[in-house]
Amino acid sequence: MKKKNRYVWLSLVCLVLGFMIAYSYSVTAKKEQYERADREWDREYKLRERLIDQEKTNASLQRQVAELQRNVRKEEEKLGEQKNNLSNAVSEVEQLRAYIGEVKVKGQGLEVTLADSSKALTDKNVNNYLVHDGHIQAVLHELYAAGAEAIAINGQRLTTNSYVTCVGPVINVDGTEHPAPFVITAIGNSDVLQKALDIRGGVVDRLLSDNVSVKLQTKQDLVLEPYYKK
Repeated sequence: MKKKNRYVWLSLVCLVLGFMIAYSYSVTAKKEQYERADREWDREYKLRERLIDQEKTNASLQRQVAELQRNVRKEEEKLGEQKNNLSNAVSEVEQLRAYIGEVKVKGQGLEVTLADSSKALTDKNVNNYLVHDGHIQAVLHELYAAGAEAIAINGQRLTTNSYVTCVGPVINVDGTEHPAPFVITAIGNSDVLQKALDIRGGVVDRLLSDNVSVKLQTKQDLVLEPYYKK
């Protein structure tokens, strides 16, 4: 009987001991689980903080990139304006050089031929049937006013300082004499130049009334050589 009681107490001790061990293991496992969960939360929190910081950095970099792009566009616009200004300046210089006769000029234009009258003289004053410098100057003024880029008389290029004077039956252009007929060639819009001279009551009508023979002919391939200084 004593031996049986001993087994009962031993079993009870083992049961209590096993319960304590199981309880201790359960508590330890839950503690480790909580600690693991805490570590995961800390890790996620730190990762979230890093992600937020990275997003802020990215946003800042994007703003910097946008600002740089705006600056680049501004610089490109400035360069474009400078290029256009330079191109316009070059074009203006070329036009000026053409206007003052320094370079050869090619293009469409108008050819105006002025000749002494071929009508029978009804007036004893022969000068009333000749081409005079005033006639030529009237044509030149009208051509320039109509946008002529370059003009020549009998192939001699005119400049901004050119002069035309009458010397008997010939005219003097910058010191060079030219006999009639006088061929004035002008480069520019051929239709505009022709209409400017041939308008009713215009230069052509005045020349005809002065017994000057006038012929207008549009050209598409005129070539004017540069001014030659003697």
